Amino acid sequence: MDYARFARLRGPIWESFARDLAEAKARPKALDYEALENLAFHYRQVLHDHALAVTRYPGTAAAKRLARLALAGTNGLVRAPTPPNRGLRHFFVRRFPEAFRAQAKHLIAVVALFAVGAAFGFRLGAVQPGAGISILGPESIEGLEQGRLWTESLVSVIPPSVSASTIARNNMSVALMGWAGGALAGLGSVYVVALNGVLLGAVFGVTSRYAMAGLLLEFVVAHGPLEIGLILVTAAAGLRLGQTLVVASDGPRREGVTSAAVQALAVLGGCLPWFVLLGIVEATVSPAPTLPFVVKATLGVSLLGAFLALAWGRPEV
Repeated sequence: MDYARFARLRGPIWESFARDLAEAKARPKALDYEALENLAFHYRQVLHDHALAVTRYPGTAAAKRLARLALAGTNGLVRAPTPPNRGLRHFFVRRFPEAFRAQAKHLIAVVALFAVGAAFGFRLGAVQPGAGISILGPESIEGLEQGRLWTESLVSVIPPSVSASTIARNNMSVALMGWAGGALAGLGSVYVVALNGVLLGAVFGVTSRYAMAGLLLEFVVAHGPLEIGLILVTAAAGLRLGQTLVVASDGPRREGVTSAAVQALAVLGGCLPWFVLLGIVEATVSPAPTLPFVVKATLGVSLLGAFLALAWGRPEV
């Protein structure tokens, strides 16, 4: 086949491919299966003609045109897999919200359990005098009798920098216990949630006996909402992992456990940094007597709202 005949016979195919490729790039969502199959067929023909032109008609206009079409088709139709983005932005924007949303049902369960435990603990602390000594200790009860909360030591005895790190470490320990408790078929997570609910309710019940529950609320309102939220979220991740260990699913158990474990790690990684911020707030803002209640309450609600907004993210459409 001579060059003129080659260009005349194959030219319409090249024109069609160039036109269809441009339309596919402009409106990719409008490309149906038949159009995609036709585009791929013409792409293979262009590659064949390009190889022929390079061999028989090098340097001609057709060879140069086919080189451009082959390159455009390769860039438009054949894409190398995008390497996963493992940066912090990708984690907090994609991985963490996906893992958080996957455990939504378990989070509802632990919130309900915590509420029941808190109600029981409040009743226990309010009607049983011995519960206060068992939970808070005799020194704290003596301080309540004198009209003082044990939290005053955070500003009068311990430097804020020291107390912030100590508080963050203690809160992380509780969250880790609830998270790791999922390995015990979820029972450890249930225990941590129930125990913390009972203890918090009992403390408020005891302080209510001395008419100091309002002062305690003023202390915890800045950091408490997010602190409790983080503990419950990590425990929910552990509970979900525990469920995959004991409840059969449609797929292989190993795959289900592996997926739940990876998502539980993502939840834990997304929650832990917030404990550092909470430690600072609890050591500086919460015990500050000059800050009004409304300021502390606004901060507490804002912190919890910011965390939930980040954790829920934007579901993929």
